[in-house]
Amino acid sequence: MLDFLLTWLLAAVSLAITAKLVPGLVIASWSAAAIAVVIMGLINAVVKPILVLLTLPITILSLGLFLLVVNAITLSLVGYLTPGFTVGGFWPAFFGAIILSVVSGLLGIFFRQVRQEI
Repeated sequence: MLDFLLTWLLAAVSLAITAKLVPGLVIASWSAAAIAVVIMGLINAVVKPILVLLTLPITILSLGLFLLVVNAITLSLVGYLTPGFTVGGFWPAFFGAIILSVVSGLLGIFFRQVRQEI
């Protein structure tokens, strides 16, 4: 249970950092970030696999780069469904998805090393 809460908290912090770095992404409060992370998890579990399957030919032709567009679409959908989290268009969603992946990965590596030391 503690791992789940820590993962959820790290994802919310990653989203907040991404919103600070990318113009066009706005988070009104920490509760909005927490709700956005839950909605993002649901969208990544339900909608994203369908989008990936439907766009598979384009993804193959682009050597996988079209998955960045799919990630931008899912981030835009999270912004649409979450009160207090606003995505200002396609390009903020596109760059936000890239930066969110990098920030999440870096925080995950950092906290994995901290937990191993404890």
